[in-house]
Amino acid sequence: MRDPVDALVLDLLEWIGGGSRPYLEVMDAWRTSCPRLPVWEEANLRGLVETTHEPGQEREVRLTAAGRAALRGGQACQTPQPDSRRSIASSTSSERAAS
Repeated sequence: MRDPVDALVLDLLEWIGGGSRPYLEVMDAWRTSCPRLPVWEEANLRGLVETTHEPGQEREVRLTAAGRAALRGGQACQTPQPDSRRSIASSTSSERAAS
């Protein structure tokens, strides 16, 4: 079953589009304190958006290459599962202990 946040992440990617949006505008529209709808946070965790800042300019949010690909493909790439990260860390620790 797809994560219900996926559709909202795609909406965020479409809203940002091919250009960029001011960071404050993105935060005003997409940041939420609801733990069930972490759209902005998920887009960041999945590496779909990036924030840039040029000296003398306001911060901007734009899509990463992964974000553009997700938007083209209509799928908001899944967040890496914590268990897979733990198993990688565990195997690395085991390998170090064995050497």
